[in-house]
Amino acid sequence: MNEKTMVNDVLESVKASLVAYQTAISESGNTTLRQTFQQIRNGDESFQYELFKVAQSKGYYKPAAKATVTEINAVKNDLQQ
Repeated sequence: MNEKTMVNDVLESVKASLVAYQTAISESGNTTLRQTFQQIRNGDESFQYELFKVAQSKGYYKPAAKATVTEINAVKNDLQQ
């Protein structure tokens, strides 16, 4: 397994865990548990962003092209209807 594959696998795993933490946070009735999940989620978000920057700098991840003003306005219009 090459580095690019490993980095992308870790990024996908962390993204999936962020979704799971968000679900746990929104469904937790215990304040202490909720805060613990939030702290873990915050750490994972920071880790994910740092790994994303590494992946992007090495050319492992190429973000989509920036949307044009016309495309942005079209989405705005769709959402406002």
